[in-house]
Amino acid sequence: MAVLYFQNKFVPEEEAVVSVKTHALQYGTGCFEGIRAYYNESDNALYVFRLEDHFKRMADSCKILFITLPQTSTKLSEITRELVKQNFTKEDIYIRPVAYKANTVVGNFNLQKLDDGFAIYTLPLGRYLKESGGVKANISSWRRVSGNAIPPRAKITGSYINTALAKTESVMNGYDEALFLDNENHIIEGSAENLFAVKGDTVVTPEMSEDILLGITRDTVMTLIKQELGLTVIERSIDRSEIYSFDEVFLTGTGAEIAPVVSVDGRTIGTGEVGPIAQKVMKLYYDIVHGKNEKYKHWITKIVQN
Repeated sequence: MAVLYFQNKFVPEEEAVVSVKTHALQYGTGCFEGIRAYYNESDNALYVFRLEDHFKRMADSCKILFITLPQTSTKLSEITRELVKQNFTKEDIYIRPVAYKANTVVGNFNLQKLDDGFAIYTLPLGRYLKESGGVKANISSWRRVSGNAIPPRAKITGSYINTALAKTESVMNGYDEALFLDNENHIIEGSAENLFAVKGDTVVTPEMSEDILLGITRDTVMTLIKQELGLTVIERSIDRSEIYSFDEVFLTGTGAEIAPVVSVDGRTIGTGEVGPIAQKVMKLYYDIVHGKNEKYKHWITKIVQN
């Protein structure tokens, strides 16, 4: 039986329960993080990627929802390390902290007057997008929710119905993934991933001021492209019709990792195969997260079995 961290203590999974009347379940008033830990067989260790950075971002999400985290980012990272030790498994895992409004009330929408709950759990997780030859995407008929409605820079549980509707539509229509337009007809994200596109020696990604999540993997990839590949990264808007003409397109995220896109709306991107920039970024990324790159050891937290 797995162990969870729930309401300030470690408990068996069967004890980590909430009421069906919980405010967050009724109204989507919660926020979360997704953190990966990668198993390194030769070291018999799990490497957690950018652990404290995720909790720092979670703290920002919580501020928007008037949620107070029970501990500092540093302390929550320590708790997570202990949780991973207790649930140690010889495979890649996903770590999900979630903070939420815990009252069992109906009709109270004043976030300042509601109590907070918190939990962390882990589960095995392989590749989120399993298409090894690249992803076939379409431009969704659903628009990305506007920051003036639900802030996309916060990982708010309720806003992920936007993701679910777009992803479902894409799969029903024979695609692997969706690309979102904003209200200005700019392509800004995948269904749950940040977007990068390559033209020549320049890499483009939507800028921070657009309705995007400020991804930890996005920041990682931007750093690697600049420092390791020596290429220019430009943050700017990407028009709908422009996406078809790029040499490469790829998506990034904790769940998706690095996911090359080989076609959009049935139009081939570049050669229709995984491009050289994406290949290099993937190699760098997977070496780093598995503890095989000394230069970026500061991004990973090594955890061994108790």
